[in-house]
Amino acid sequence: MNGILQDLADKGIRYAMDSGAQYCDIRAEEQEKKSVNIENKEIENVRTFSDSGLGIRLFKEGAWSFCSITKPESFDEIKEKTNDAIKNSSHHAKKNNKVDLYPNPTKNIKVDFPVLKKPSIDELISIGLECSKIILETPRIIKSVISPWYTTNSKYFVNSEGSKIEQNFTDVVTDMISVAHDEGITQAINITEGGRGGLEQITSRGKIQLKAKEIAQKASELIFAKSIQEETGTVVMNPDFVSLLTHEILGHPSEADRVLGKEMAWAGGAWWKGRIGMKVGSENLNVFDDPTIKESLGWYNFDDEGVETKKTKLVENGILVNHMQNRETARIFNTEPTGNMRATNYRFMPLIRMACTCIGNGDRKPDEIIKEVKNGYLISNMKIPSIDMKRYNWSISCQYAQKIENGKITDLLRDVIVMGTAPEFFESIDACGNDFTVRPITNCGKGDPMQSMIMGNGGPTVRGTATIKSVN
Repeated sequence: MNGILQDLADKGIRYAMDSGAQYCDIRAEEQEKKSVNIENKEIENVRTFSDSGLGIRLFKEGAWSFCSITKPESFDEIKEKTNDAIKNSSHHAKKNNKVDLYPNPTKNIKVDFPVLKKPSIDELISIGLECSKIILETPRIIKSVISPWYTTNSKYFVNSEGSKIEQNFTDVVTDMISVAHDEGITQAINITEGGRGGLEQITSRGKIQLKAKEIAQKASELIFAKSIQEETGTVVMNPDFVSLLTHEILGHPSEADRVLGKEMAWAGGAWWKGRIGMKVGSENLNVFDDPTIKESLGWYNFDDEGVETKKTKLVENGILVNHMQNRETARIFNTEPTGNMRATNYRFMPLIRMACTCIGNGDRKPDEIIKEVKNGYLISNMKIPSIDMKRYNWSISCQYAQKIENGKITDLLRDVIVMGTAPEFFESIDACGNDFTVRPITNCGKGDPMQSMIMGNGGPTVRGTATIKSVN
């Protein structure tokens, strides 16, 4: 962390409190992102983006205020922006609306997350060109798009209660798309791989090369896949598809600000509002959020309120037991903050966000779960979600599906969408596999102004009942 930026944050806290703020926290952040885009073995672009600044959050007379400063050059800038923020709080103050924050222990700590192999743009280019070549060698493939990138991040949090927390981490990710075309039909398969750490996140055991081969082969096979008519029946969902289902229908409704109705303009309701302690699914359904899962894109030790992270149970044996909380909502729900208050970067006010929300592991082998199905479908890999305001009615398309007949996987199916209602589907879950997997999510949007966030989501193979059909 730049020492000057860190010093400005420390001084900013003292100035805000001397100027009448009742509470203040400041996030000093630095990030550098390097990326390359490769299409059909040709380098389209190589980019480097650097950013740094301060995000200042405070309240006075019961009203929050926030401001940010990009690359501040003097303490006078901090004072000017802080004065404006305090005036804004005073202008919007509701004297009968006291901000009540759950007590949080002060911390003075520096955390460096492990990087086994430091990434470089040259290595990303080499990996990207190799993956593009692998994809294009597959029959019927007409296009490959490979987009590797990495970020190095340093975050320093300081607040008026005495906490000083620095976290330094690197993220390495590759997005890949394989497009096949033949007989007037076009099919595409995409995948994202990566995590928090170094180049090993995509290169260990030849991971990214194997995935390139897999998506190319599947896209090619989908040219000759069948479509299906609408049918309600047994579905077996693989972990990649389950991760998006978890994200949309279990994760977002678990964010306490959405439960309180503060995000309704952005499909931000919660289908289980007011149902803590009540049954929301079968006894096979266990849901948690865990920022401590190592190497996940949602791995961090302290959130943007300085709250230390931990695993939080959200649903236990089908019973809703908690939501993700910040220090303020924890008071409303009479519980503890969960370490889920996060912002995309210093430019934004923190919101309650998923870290790594998952359906818990079961004890069944995926093959056994499939063998028990006489007539059903294996649903594989996430694509596009569609949900209503409360995330009660949902439909999520998959990248491909396969027919299950008498316990055996038969026909490959294309253009398949899966539909259901939240309580009916989660009540229908009768088996969870022992193949728990965390997937990287790189484009979760929330808030106004919109904040895009990276995180993890996951789960095992899951079996339940839903409606599926092919769409054009």
